[in-house]
Amino acid sequence: MDAAARLADSIARTEGLFLVVTGAGVSLASGIPTFRGTDPGAVWKRDVTELGTVRYFFEDPAGSWTWYLARFEKVLAARPNPAHFALAALEAWQAARGRDFLLVTQNIDTLHEASGSKALVKVHGSADRVRCSSEGCRLGAPSGSIPRSAVDLAKFLADPRRESVPRCPECGEFLRQHVLWFDEIYMGHRDYQWRRVLRAADEAELVLFVGTSMAVGVTEQVLSCALERGVPVFCVDPGGAPVSGTALLREPAEMLLPAVCERLGAALTS
Repeated sequence: MDAAARLADSIARTEGLFLVVTGAGVSLASGIPTFRGTDPGAVWKRDVTELGTVRYFFEDPAGSWTWYLARFEKVLAARPNPAHFALAALEAWQAARGRDFLLVTQNIDTLHEASGSKALVKVHGSADRVRCSSEGCRLGAPSGSIPRSAVDLAKFLADPRRESVPRCPECGEFLRQHVLWFDEIYMGHRDYQWRRVLRAADEAELVLFVGTSMAVGVTEQVLSCALERGVPVFCVDPGGAPVSGTALLREPAEMLLPAVCERLGAALTS
């Protein structure tokens, strides 16, 4: 049985929650470099992880904003690829049969929602939003944020220094990216929906990892729960290393997932 048939058969036989966890690899075909991946454009081949920290932001808010604006220009200009549309189709297929589905993405791009995914948790935040750096502010943690499009960046772009860093319209403190930094925790903001992720990890009857290196907290949590409960686990990653207790499907997600949809009769919207 080929990879698409194996995965389609497992999905068809799953009556309970189908949990999908995606990483940067699912967006690679949309032109967004991975982080820990092996592709030539992988972000961590060029940048040190300490740039994505609270510590660095308060040390150099202008430097933090400059680094993120350079990255987000490509992220926010990207368009969904067939893997994104296939995951949205699988969600609709599940819903039509009265079955539960949840997509947890580590990605901060907006490609899953642009392709139609609705049962979605963006556990690392979102590139299209910013928030106040003051936790005491209504527009900061633990629950506040505003659209990036509502922030006038012209002054900072013309003169990128500390004095021109965008300010919170509510309290006047620096605005920051609405993303989970490396020295922060998942419970730091309600938008990350960490409790919902934990519940899903405990309830899932089928787990599918797509394009993730399995090297962050959310993947470790979901995987350990699945293996402890004997839940089937598939990993879609052309260059990934085998993980004990899982089925590794070495095919590009943008090719494999549409093939799975075809076998199930799940209609893609694009």
